[in-house]
Amino acid sequence: MSSKILVVDDEQSIMNIIAFNLRKEGYQVVCAEDGEMAIKVFEQENPDLILLDIMMPKIDGYGVCKRIRDKSDIPIIMLTARADEIDKVLGLEIGADDYVTKPFGNRELMARVKANLRRKATVREEEKQVVENVGNVSNFGDLMIDFDRYEVFKRNKPVNLTIREFELLKFLALKKNQIFTREVLLSQVWGYEYYGDVRAVDVTIRRLREKIEDDASKPKHILTKRGIGYYFMS
Repeated sequence: MSSKILVVDDEQSIMNIIAFNLRKEGYQVVCAEDGEMAIKVFEQENPDLILLDIMMPKIDGYGVCKRIRDKSDIPIIMLTARADEIDKVLGLEIGADDYVTKPFGNRELMARVKANLRRKATVREEEKQVVENVGNVSNFGDLMIDFDRYEVFKRNKPVNLTIREFELLKFLALKKNQIFTREVLLSQVWGYEYYGDVRAVDVTIRRLREKIEDDASKPKHILTKRGIGYYFMS
């Protein structure tokens, strides 16, 4: 069965164009015109991905994203007419997986949709392969990572990570001491090549540091090689 996508935008013309192009690609599409309706449709339809406008009546896209992220790890791509970095970063900070700035081309949007659905499918397949009571566990100082169960513990206390945060941590930890540029991380973890925005990597790294480091300003696990990229040190 094809993936179901929820399109949320208060501009009817934009919503119709996006829905039309998604259906041409073979996706099922459900729509909502404001934030309140978006939450209701999400709960009723159980979509596989959400394309979410920021500027909307009743509840804006940030509010919708936060409420959905509290209960689901569904991929969320923010649609915004704002070009300011602070708006993009805020969306990523509250749990969005990605953003696309209007006006955007259909090819770019479809690439983002496919990449996020592919990543979700990969994660689900890995979860299915987990053997009961058996985990692929590694310890890195005070940090313990169960790669199969998508669990992280710091000094035996669970650390709550989003799937994207865990995927980035997993990629770096399994290749510890290797330095990766933001472009490589975007390609390997997000699944983007040409269309991705490296700012998403920086924001996710910052969130990870805040959760797993004693002092995010002086990290011991996720380090920066100035002018090059990031690497993991145990």
